[in-house]
Order: sequence, then C-alpha cells, then structure tokens
Amino acid sequence: MGSTAHDREGVGRRELIRRSAALGLVAVPGMGLLSACASSGGGGQSKAKAGKKTAKNPLGVNDTAKMEFVLFDGGFGKEYAQDAVKIYEKDFPKATVKFAATQKIQSTLQPRFNQGNPPDLIDNSGAEQMDMGVLVGKNQLADLTPLLDAPSYDDPSKKVRDTLRPGIVEMGQFDGRPVWILYYAYTVYGVWYSQKALDSLDAEYPKTWDEMLQVCAKAKKKGMAGWTYAGKYPYYIPFSLYPMIGKVGGREVLDAIDNLEPNAWKHPAVKACFEAYYELFKKGYVLKGTPGLDHIQSQTAWAKGEALFIPNGSWVENESANVIPKDFDLAVSAPSGIDGSDKMPFGTIWASGGEPFIVPAKAANPEGGMEQLRIMLSEASSKNFTAKVKSLTAYNGGTSGIELTPGLKSGVAALQLAGSNVVNPRLQDWYVQLEKEKIGVGALGEMMAGRLTPAEAMKKIQGFADEAAKDTSIKHYKHQ
Repeated sequence: MGSTAHDREGVGRRELIRRSAALGLVAVPGMGLLSACASSGGGGQSKAKAGKKTAKNPLGVNDTAKMEFVLFDGGFGKEYAQDAVKIYEKDFPKATVKFAATQKIQSTLQPRFNQGNPPDLIDNSGAEQMDMGVLVGKNQLADLTPLLDAPSYDDPSKKVRDTLRPGIVEMGQFDGRPVWILYYAYTVYGVWYSQKALDSLDAEYPKTWDEMLQVCAKAKKKGMAGWTYAGKYPYYIPFSLYPMIGKVGGREVLDAIDNLEPNAWKHPAVKACFEAYYELFKKGYVLKGTPGLDHIQSQTAWAKGEALFIPNGSWVENESANVIPKDFDLAVSAPSGIDGSDKMPFGTIWASGGEPFIVPAKAANPEGGMEQLRIMLSEASSKNFTAKVKSLTAYNGGTSGIELTPGLKSGVAALQLAGSNVVNPRLQDWYVQLEKEKIGVGALGEMMAGRLTPAEAMKKIQGFADEAAKDTSIKHYKHQ
C-alpha cells in the first residue's frame, strides 16, 4: 500500500488486468500481472555524463542534464514537490526539469521501464503502484546508498541518513544493505474519528473489543454507524486490523505473515481479530452500503457524521479537508485490542514511511533524481510538506514553528503513546498484488460484506499466501 501502501485512487482487479492487457503487459494467461510487467527490455537510454563532486554538489549532478520527475498525484497533491523542483532549478539553473503528476503510475511508467527509458525520480504510489518487490527482484532500481551517505542539504557535518526518522532506511531495504526505496511521508495508520462525535456519545475511545461494541451500540441508537471503510478497496481495512493482530498476538505473528510462513494466517490472534471485525458486520455496526463505496465516498460519509470510525492513514486529513467540518476535532487512535491478555499494550500502532520514491537503475540522470530527494529531505522542504499537506515526513523534525492541525497533533500524540510499540507490516511493500487484490479485495472485503465467514476468509488468505510462497516467478523476502 506503500503509500501505499495508502492509495488515494483505486481500480479493481478486472480494470487493472484490462488496462494491462491493452498495453500488452499481460502476455500469457496465468502470468502474475505485475511480475509480467517488470521484465527488462528495449534499447535503453544513454546516461548523462556525471558532474564534478563539490561541497555544494556532493552527488556529482551534471548541472546541464535534464532531470525528469514523475509524482503520484494523490492525497498529498503536487504543490510540495513542485516547490522542491524550484529549488533544484535554482541550484542548477542550466538544467531542464520535466515534472509530471499522474494517478496512473503503473500504466504510464511500466512500458518505459520495459523500453529502458524510465524517468529519473518516481513517487511510486497509488492503486497503480508498480510492485516494489518485483522491481527490486529484477534489478530495476538504483541503490540509494550514495544519497543516504551524502551530506544533508542543511548541515554538511550530517549525512542524509542521520537526519531520518527511525525505520526509514530499513524500510527501503529488502535483502542486505542496499536501500532501494526512500519513503518520504511518515504515515500514522489507525482508527480515525471525530472527537466531537465521540464526546456526543459520552464515550471514550474503546481500548478493548467489548468496549468497542458498546460504543458502536451507542452510536447506532443515535442513528450513526459504528464503522465505514473503503469498500471497493478493502486493503484499507488492514490499516487498523494488522496492528490489532500484532497487539493481540505479538510482533512475531505479523513477521510470520510477512514471511509467508505456513499456517501464519491460522494463528489464534488472527482468528480473534477476524471474528471481532466480522462482529461489526453481524451486529449491523457497519454503514449500510459500505461495500460499494470507494475511499472518497466512505471518507465523505464519515466526515458527514454517518459513521464514527474509519481505518485510514494520516493523509486522510488533507485528502478530506474539503468535507471535514471545522469543528470535527479529527483524531486517530491505535486499534482496540481484544482484552487484557493481549501480548502488546494499548497504544500499539502501525506507523511507517509512506510515499515510496525510487530512482530507476536505467534512469538517464540518477544523480539528479537523488539530488532532488536530498533537497526534499531538507528542513525547509519538510516543513513545507507538513504545513501544506498535514503529514509528517521522513525527516526527523520539521514541525517546529508550525501550528499542527488536529489530525497531525493527534498522530504525534499517538506516536508518543506507542513509544517502542510501533509495528510495521511489510506485506504491502513486498507483495503488492497479494496484499491488495487477493487478501484485500478477494478475502477481507468479502468477509466484511458478509460473503465469507472469518474461518473461510482465513483459509482463503492462507491459500493465497501459500501460492505466493511457492511462486518461483517472484522474489521472496524475509525479516532479517
């Protein structure tokens, strides 16, 4: 979900396949869609001659070379990136920058990967995100270690890597030391709600599932559904479900799921959490019609007070700014647990890098792409992003002097409460198709719509995971 984990635009499986087939990307029946897409090919493009490395140009950018930057045009918009491009243009006045923003990342850029002429920097996010595990496995990405080891934009005595939030570097690694991805946004996932609406029910945020059901019952009596979610794109459900599984069963349960271990989805913690969520459907606590809503429609209904809770990421404050009332008092919480026997304390939350930026291995000007990222990881660019889109960045700071919005303030408080109890499931990074199309659409969406029981959903998902584990056409990853 890259930001995934955390998509601002969605397309269904059939639509993805239809578009890919139209582009000639699905060659043989049964071939994995995204693994088929990432094959190398084409004549490629000539590399720009490297520039001279200096204190002001530590990456050795060719100051006359063109730099092409393609951004995912989603919930964060494009203004923050355009502002950073202006700094690049100021630093390299002889260079030409080609900037574009699109919601069609995969269908727009995958053919260019195949032809060997990709852009120099890409924000690989959204529903058409290219499968990161496949790109890494097929050596399609440049190692970003030179960027991380370069002096930071603000302080030459600090390396870029030393200015980043904990976990950002590790998230970009798959096997060993190379860093293939730089996650720019820092996303807090969880259960989002209106504190005003919760107060109107004379209720506190529920810490256990019995308390959750009691709050939902109160809401129902007042004509408000307990929950809604992006029914058409049910891979949003894990934003609160996965950290709940980790809270109930411990980090090792999530690691086993990520590692595609046999029977990982049959763990008692998975069973308990699936049954808890299914109870929301059975008791009528899910907003009627939710399975047919996309992310924008579900967020709009929630913002209008039709539902109390929604699983989402911290981009929701910016994406829904035009529908969230001024007195909404937006808040986010870690998921409720089952009871006092949970392995991890209340406050256990999923927070991690979002908006994955990549520099293709066959980029004509990879130094330019990395330099653009170095600029974006400056304090000024980070503050600009936070102020404009109401989200934190990978830069460890950048909030001083900024008046934090309600959602952002709540997210910072949630991180403080969590302390070291932050989980980071990697399934959405390592196996995009498995997470979105199969687990999300094929099982969780079906369960929450009442078309699968929890036991059936667990069995189905374990089957999907087992298929992925045995699939020799994809590269497999494991927690180190």
